[in-house]
Amino acid sequence: MQFAGDAKELRRLLPVILLLAAVTIPCTIFYLSVSPGTTFNSLSKLFPTTQSSWKEELRRVMSAAAMGDEKKTVIITMVNSAWMAPGSIMDLFMESLKIGNGTRELLNHLVVVAMDEKGYVRCMEMHGHCFALTTEGVDFSEQKNYMTADYLKLTWRRIEFLGTVLELGFSYILTDADIMWFRNPLLHFYSDGDIQLSCDSFRDNSENMNNVANTGFHYAKSNNKTINFYKYWYSSKVNYSGYHDQDVLNFIKKDSYTRELGVKIKFLDTINFGGFCEPSKDFNQVCTMHANCCVGLNRKIHDLSLVLDDWRKYMGMSSEERQTQKMFWSVPKECSFAPID
Repeated sequence: MQFAGDAKELRRLLPVILLLAAVTIPCTIFYLSVSPGTTFNSLSKLFPTTQSSWKEELRRVMSAAAMGDEKKTVIITMVNSAWMAPGSIMDLFMESLKIGNGTRELLNHLVVVAMDEKGYVRCMEMHGHCFALTTEGVDFSEQKNYMTADYLKLTWRRIEFLGTVLELGFSYILTDADIMWFRNPLLHFYSDGDIQLSCDSFRDNSENMNNVANTGFHYAKSNNKTINFYKYWYSSKVNYSGYHDQDVLNFIKKDSYTRELGVKIKFLDTINFGGFCEPSKDFNQVCTMHANCCVGLNRKIHDLSLVLDDWRKYMGMSSEERQTQKMFWSVPKECSFAPID
């Protein structure tokens, strides 16, 4: 009978089927365990993430990365897959921390917040502390041009997220990934500043509210004053429609409600925290170098590579040479606000 033949054939193939199952099932489980972001959509539909579980995961990641200080300080950078791609901005950022003066250990306290699933998968391949901050209905995977609708959504999503970090009891240093780190910035923060911000051009006074803040690099302590200020900052986007978080901060930093909150805002000197707008003039004091005043991912990659070359040259000098020879940055070279062809 045909059924007898089928049964005999099945018995013959059974060892092969079992072997294939023994190989493919463990491999599949392993793949999912190291690449959770690749199945994020399907898993999220089966197991919706609640607000409480989202915060618990965030608390877990932040706790693992936090410094041992009483403020539980973490370093945060927020990127999408365009900046996380091999050879892109994130590789340069990580390299700066590795070759900086006493900065390598800070990698242990860095949390990379991926704004899309592909970026999260890439993060899991290269770093120990990753957090996925995907937003339903918004694709943050591609480079967002300055002041486009998606760019504005990204900046405000960032402020909302950072406010949550403060609410969970973590202080943080927020750094854009297009900022190269060469020294530990914590040594140059003010002890009395609740929020401390870099600026494109420094006006010689850390408390001068006419300094124009650049929120791409800033430090915030977790306390009631900063938590309430971040709620006010985020809610102010309604009154300043069409502006990004940095503009709105500069609008509200000295208004009556900010003064009422009692939050102490201070600005960081460009001699320590410079950028392409106003580079630090002293290699012996520079902590960070920001590719600001620059539009275009490829332009940033080109000029930041030169920045790393400049720093390697400086680190290769003797202590005496560092004190007697004046070093100059070789940038900006391609970076500018000129439209991209």
